[in-house]
Amino acid sequence: MQILVAVDGSGHTKRMLSYIAAHDELLGKGHDYTFVTVVTTISPQAARYLDQKTLDDYYREQAEGVLSPVMAFAAQQGWTAHSAPLRGHAATEIAALAERARFDLVVMGTHGHGSIGNLVLGSVATGVLARCGTPVLLAR
Repeated sequence: MQILVAVDGSGHTKRMLSYIAAHDELLGKGHDYTFVTVVTTISPQAARYLDQKTLDDYYREQAEGVLSPVMAFAAQQGWTAHSAPLRGHAATEIAALAERARFDLVVMGTHGHGSIGNLVLGSVATGVLARCGTPVLLAR
């Protein structure tokens, strides 16, 4: 199974990964995991004052800061893992990648704000659910 796992480096991500690792019966080791993180793009107004190399370095460093520990954890678990750093709006980019690459499942941690919190704060998980035809497993 091809599984896309959205990560953001938060404690929620760490708990989700620990849960998956502790429950082999849920997903197991025989799958192909792709870990995705989405770095929010810098506004065009601010970006125009920076050269492209500086912007590219910034996006790369932000993504690596999230993905490096996740990839190390995956290696410890013996998982087949790949990384996918993206830029843009998290929900839009995650859903688009899931559809484009034809993943079998998207796994995400959720902060658990509830419906009122999502209305006020927004939610990447809610946005992915709204945009994605791929099954989504939310770990809270």
